[in-house]
Amino acid sequence: MSSTKSILKQGLPKETQSLCPDCKKIILATIYEKDGQALMKKTCPEHGDFEDIYWSDADMYLQAEKWAYDGIGVTNPAITDATICPEQCGLCNLHLSHTCLALIDLTNRCNLKCPICFANANAAGYVFEPTYDEVVHMMENLRAEQPVPCKALQFAGGEPTIYPKFFEVIKKAKDLGFSQIQVATNGLKMVDFDFCQQMRDAGMNTIYLQFDSLRDKDYVTARGRKLLDIKLKAIENCKNVQPKPLSTVLVPTVVKTVNDDQVGEIVKYAINNAQVIRGVNFQPVSFTGRIDEKQLKKQRYTIPDLVTDLEKQTDFLKKTDFYPVPIVAPISELISVLSGREEIIFTSHPHCGYATFMFIHDGEVTPIPRFVNVEGLFQRMEELADKAKRYQMLIRLFKKLKKKTDIQDTFDKYFGEYIDKTKMPEGIDIVEVLSEVASEKNKKSVGRFTWKTMLIGAMHFQDSYNYDIERVKRCVIHYATPDDRIIPFCAYNGGPTYRTEVEKKFSTPLEEWKKKNKKLVCDSIC
Repeated sequence: MSSTKSILKQGLPKETQSLCPDCKKIILATIYEKDGQALMKKTCPEHGDFEDIYWSDADMYLQAEKWAYDGIGVTNPAITDATICPEQCGLCNLHLSHTCLALIDLTNRCNLKCPICFANANAAGYVFEPTYDEVVHMMENLRAEQPVPCKALQFAGGEPTIYPKFFEVIKKAKDLGFSQIQVATNGLKMVDFDFCQQMRDAGMNTIYLQFDSLRDKDYVTARGRKLLDIKLKAIENCKNVQPKPLSTVLVPTVVKTVNDDQVGEIVKYAINNAQVIRGVNFQPVSFTGRIDEKQLKKQRYTIPDLVTDLEKQTDFLKKTDFYPVPIVAPISELISVLSGREEIIFTSHPHCGYATFMFIHDGEVTPIPRFVNVEGLFQRMEELADKAKRYQMLIRLFKKLKKKTDIQDTFDKYFGEYIDKTKMPEGIDIVEVLSEVASEKNKKSVGRFTWKTMLIGAMHFQDSYNYDIERVKRCVIHYATPDDRIIPFCAYNGGPTYRTEVEKKFSTPLEEWKKKNKKLVCDSIC
């Protein structure tokens, strides 16, 4: 069995384990409701009391909990005898999710000086830049994960596009069998059309483009300079690469009082450029350094803040259109049972991310929940997966389905009652789309779905103020490191901060690196 209903305690108040923002020691925390918000409070014996907003809407917090699933982690963890999370990351035997998306930092060098960045060589005083062979080894380690080899890889940094062997590692990732290859980039190198075309030719699938605003003043605040023209040029180049556009996801880091009034405009811009932009993945800011209580309250932005602002700033999105990421676990579980092989299952913590899909047709925007009973559909899939595990007859029935029409008829029989075809947008057949995804079990069917839709979502990475170790245990976004470890995102960046440990172990002092790499210095701030 790949996933089960989560062992997480539902309801408020509840206790969890967190970290002291000062000493990073594990301490007890209470999540409770006050004034309609879900708050976290904790006390460090040495450094005193801390309180932060966990989710700004307690009702949404409780609603999300209903869709909590726990996975089985990996069957070949690097650390088999861990007892305390997150002190022994590797992945370890305590982890409850496999890697859905892996990150490899190609460098901590960058060609920007972003005030909100958690990874840059100038601040660190050293350069972390794995060799080509080390990067290949990390990719091979990810592909060796069991029972589900990692399929999606994102190159990150620093600024990964300035890595000397950037195109070579893209090609190698393709050769190793990664079906989704991404890069998280500020876009500066992408003003060169040939650079974008080379990425496509090497095997790049998706650009995760830092895109904080449609106002230059917000880039000056968050990134230290005007950047809007560069972002727009990068998107235009991605649209024009051949043989088809280079799929682009906008990634805004949202800070309250800085750019939270731009979230609706960013989504509207994405819709107007849907031929190249496939989604917007908002990232509420994570405070990686020490911050005073007044500033924390002023700038803390949570997932409920985002969906509330999207409802206010657009005329086509509602808070009720959004669901926690693990709600889709039953469809993966059903595919896994029917296919007889383990599939990627998004068993992240229900408070890590929220999302919705929208269909865009002739300028009309229709979120899927407007014509699909999302909760009913996935509950039925969960029930069917449980039955299929017990009754082989159901599996044999689905395996006999060969014709496309038979597959759609069967899908309609089991799930059609949850789809209101009278409200379905013109030109869209959701039964056809979902039956393809549920039956073909390949990347092409998923690709056809994503190019008919747009994802609007949020992933709120933790910092030491809102750190919840139960979230770390269920993280599905992991970093691969040169010493064969695979470490959850929030453990790597926001808690015990494995980033510093790993980078120092495999780094070169900044001045020493400059002397050895004079030709590369001009391509980064180092």
